[in-house]
Order: sequence, then C-alpha cells, then structure tokens
Amino acid sequence: MLHSALALCLLFITVSSSLALVIRKEKRPPQTLSRGWGDDITWVQTYEEGLFHAQKSNKPLMVIHHLEDCQYCQALKKVFAQNEEIQDMAQNNFIMLNLMHETTDKNLSPDGQYVPRIMFVDPSLTVRADITGRYSNRLYTYEPQDLPILIENMKRALRLIQSEL
Repeated sequence: MLHSALALCLLFITVSSSLALVIRKEKRPPQTLSRGWGDDITWVQTYEEGLFHAQKSNKPLMVIHHLEDCQYCQALKKVFAQNEEIQDMAQNNFIMLNLMHETTDKNLSPDGQYVPRIMFVDPSLTVRADITGRYSNRLYTYEPQDLPILIENMKRALRLIQSEL
C-alpha cells in the first residue's frame, strides 16, 4: 500500500513538472527581428543586407549591438522601444539592424566590442565614427538617460547625408 502510494506521488510530480514546462513554453512570445527594440520598425537580418538597403534607399543604417542577457542592453531596449520620436525616425528614416553578434567589419568596433553599442553607417557605406555618445571610454554606448543624445545623433546622421552626399 505504501509502495503504491509512493509510486502514485512520483507519477503525479512527474506529470505536474512536465505540464509546467509546456505551459511556460507556450507563454513565450515568438522571436521577431525586432527582438523587442520596436515591432513596427522594419528590421534587416544581416549587416550586408543593411548596407545594400542603405545604399539603395539613400538612408543611413543604424546598427545596434546588444546581448539578451545584458542588463544595460535590456534597460536601453525598454526606453528605446517606448520613445515615440525614436520609433518614428527609425521606422521612416533609417535602415535598422540589431545584432547579438559581431560583424566582420572591424570599423563597427573602433574602440572595442562592448554592448550596448549603436553606430551609424551612411549610404556611401562609411561607418560614421564621428557620431558618438557621451562617454570617452566607450564612445558608442548609450544608457537610458542618454536618449536625448541618441535622438540628436539620429538627426545628425540624417543631416550629414544631406550636407555630405
């Protein structure tokens, strides 16, 4: 009797834990190219595709380097996705790419490979190393409180196209 009750308890625990795994998996939203940075933005999949579209459309490419398990990336992503001005500019005036890995173009990491890192590439395929954030040790990083700087840098990338190309 005790043996069968123990076997029944083990069966119940096994079924419960399996069911819990299935329920957890079903709640996870599907992964999109936006990765949470803005679902209304059209995102390209690769750096090469981004360069092609930047050149073809005469729009700057904005490259966001990030990692899913980086708390600083997650904080920036949250405010980036909620900011209407950034979302509007990104959707209408930029070719957008977010990467969770490094590219083969070393020009995209002139001061190191850290995250979050946001860089701009103009339609002539020139990496705009002159468009930087506020930190001298990590020139292309932005924190949530740096959104006004990022917005100004996005506007600057657009102005440079008009004046230099």
